[in-house]
Parts: sequence; structure tokens; C-alpha cells
Amino acid sequence: MQLTVRQPSASADAKHYTTDRLRSEYLIETVFAPDDAVLTYSHFDRIIAGGVMPVTKPVELVGCKELASDTFLQRREMGVINIGGKGTITVDGEVYDLKQYDGLYVGMGAKTLSFASEDPANPAKFYINTCPAHKTYPTVKIDIDKANKRPLGSAETCNKRVINQYIHPAVMQSCQLCMGMTQLAPGSNWNSMPCHTHERRMEVYFYFDLKDNNVLFHMMGEPQETRHIVMHNEQAVISPSWSIHTGVGTSNYTFIWGMCGENQEFDDMDNIDPIDLR
Repeated sequence: MQLTVRQPSASADAKHYTTDRLRSEYLIETVFAPDDAVLTYSHFDRIIAGGVMPVTKPVELVGCKELASDTFLQRREMGVINIGGKGTITVDGEVYDLKQYDGLYVGMGAKTLSFASEDPANPAKFYINTCPAHKTYPTVKIDIDKANKRPLGSAETCNKRVINQYIHPAVMQSCQLCMGMTQLAPGSNWNSMPCHTHERRMEVYFYFDLKDNNVLFHMMGEPQETRHIVMHNEQAVISPSWSIHTGVGTSNYTFIWGMCGENQEFDDMDNIDPIDLR
């Protein structure tokens, strides 16, 4: 298990960052590695984002010095969405089968977490978000068809998409973690536009399903001090609460979003008219 720690940054500083500095602060370039867990711990609301990719053997998440805990979820809750082949997650001896796009919520206090793939030639890719928790809620499997679906956008504005809410009050209960997956329709390439900020929550976006040599321009920064990061397939980006988070790809794509912070109100946001962006 690899765990990298990222310090927080101020909006006043970020407006002076070079391309390299922006990428080192916010971009998570490697999310999956065979037979390993690659995790990034951000001090923005203490979220951990990353991937677990078992191929030839199971991979476990365990306590570590950075968490000062005996077990990985001693004081945390966790959400998982599988973007790869069929796999299993074993939580304290109970096995959960996850096909592609299935999700799982694991409550605080789970002691053993083991991830495995059904077929090494088509391994599971478990993308995870985890954040501090104050109460234990039951572990819940969320199949893609059980996610709460919110169609948004249109082909005319190049942002026709479906938001699948997995860990969300409309589906189940958690302490503060919200998590879901947005799928863009063919011919659409803008996400979260018109964009917004939410001072009460930070967010991490994980982009995937970018085919061939297509790339994505993730927009961030304050609304009047925007910046961008060029991203490739299966990369993630940290979005502080003061930052917009929107993007445009050279093709359609899918992304997983995860939020934690002050509340779980999905529509609690400060909307920004595109004409006001700078």
C-alpha cells in the first residue's frame, strides 16, 4: 500500500503557480498499479483518493503511521466504485461481488478490507474515496442500477450527461462522504458547466473512459482566476473548496466525483454564470 500526503494550499498562492506546480499540488497522475493500492491523502478535509488493482493476488488496506490507526477504517468511512472487471471486496469476512460500475459503502470501524479480481486477464479496478467519520453506518452495496440518476444538459450545449448518485442521502446514509459517477453522452464533452464552487465541501474528480490519445482540460481556480490542468485517462484531480471544478475533453468520457466537508446537500453550491469567468 502506497500512501502519499499532500498539504493544503491557499487560493492566493495558487494563482501564481506554474504548470508544474499546479500539477504537483492537485493532479494525481497514477491511480492504479498492479497488485497494489495507490493512495493520496489530501489535507483538504482529509480525504484519501486512489485505486486498488488486484491482479495475481488480493490487496489489503491496513492501518499505517500517516493515519495513526491500527486499521484503515478505524476512524474513517469509505466509498468504492469498480471501473474494471469483476472483483470482490471482503469486509470483516463478508464477501461483496462487484461487477463494472457497481459501488460499495463501508462504514467506520471495519477491521479487515481485502480486494480481489475474478480474472487476472481482466482485473477489477477499485477506485476509492475515504474521509473521517464520527458514526458507524452499515456497509451497503450499490449496484449501478440502484444509483439515483439525474439526467442533465443537452446535446446543443455539449454537456448531455447522467449523474449517478451512489453514496448520497437519496440512496443511503453516511457521515459526510458523497460519491457518484457522471457519464457523458457521445458528442458531449463538457462536465459541470455552468460551473460552481462550494465553500462547504472539497471534491476529487477521477476521469476515465478517455479513448486512444484523447485528453481532458480540467478547469480549476477561483472564478476570476481560472487555471487548467491537462489530464489523461485514469487520472484524478483534487479540487479545494475555493476552486471551480469543470472540464472539457477531446471526446466524451466518464468521471467519478467524491465530496466531503460541512454537509451533504448536493445542490448546496455557489453557481457561476459562464460569462463571469475569467
